[in-house]
Amino acid sequence: MKTSILSLCLIALLMSCQNAAPKEEVAEKATPTEEPAVETAENTTTDEAEEPTTGAFGDAITADGAMNTEAFLTAMEGKDSMDVKVMASINQCCRKKGCWMTVDLGNGEEMMVRFKNYGFFVPKYADGNMAIMEGRVRVETVSVDALRHLAEDGGKSEEEIAAITEPEKQLMFEATGVIIKEGGTM
Repeated sequence: MKTSILSLCLIALLMSCQNAAPKEEVAEKATPTEEPAVETAENTTTDEAEEPTTGAFGDAITADGAMNTEAFLTAMEGKDSMDVKVMASINQCCRKKGCWMTVDLGNGEEMMVRFKNYGFFVPKYADGNMAIMEGRVRVETVSVDALRHLAEDGGKSEEEIAAITEPEKQLMFEATGVIIKEGGTM
């Protein structure tokens, strides 16, 4: 009995293999205009021209009441942190995911901007555009390891990364919402 059941299963298996189309036939049936349903890292190319560089990200905000960088720096004097809406020109975005950006403070310095709970990202090629950001700013000491990681994400050379040897005090902005508009001025 066991032998006959096993024999029937083996015959069914062999017959089903004969009905399967060879891989070459399946490949020929696909038309060259069909897109794969799921893209993988190997067949996806993203460059500056393909990715939008403006839009709204995170919580819905408006430009109403946004401070320019000069007013922002004046308001921040003597404080360790504050809730604020500020507009600034984007210097650089994370090229890997868009998980952070730096903005120009207009005084020769820049501010790091991260996104609350990594709940959203911004376009990787938004450099030079204007950002309106709402959230909380803090003065933080950034470790050498964190500075090196950010430099790597920003596409810095190995020499530039190795040159980072001291922690830095920086303004760190945690945005809940961001609007990115084309161009460096509003």
